[in-house]
Amino acid sequence: MTTQNRFFDDMSKLMTNAMGVAQGARTEAETAMKGWIDRWLADRDFVTREEFEAVREMAIKARTENAELKARLDAIDTAAKPDQG
Repeated sequence: MTTQNRFFDDMSKLMTNAMGVAQGARTEAETAMKGWIDRWLADRDFVTREEFEAVREMAIKARTENAELKARLDAIDTAAKPDQG
């Protein structure tokens, strides 16, 4: 009976160690894959979400300013034209 208990204890330790090794291998594989993906993306000149959002906000501001300036120019043009009535 003691032999059987020791066998199960040894098997339990072996499985626990195997799970630890598997978890370590998984973590190492994830790190390697993330590094590879980061390098791959960097090689393709993709932008980050933060960079994209910053440029998007700049474009929205530029469009708004452009629309305001166009309205001012249209008002000036209208005021400068003699009344054609």
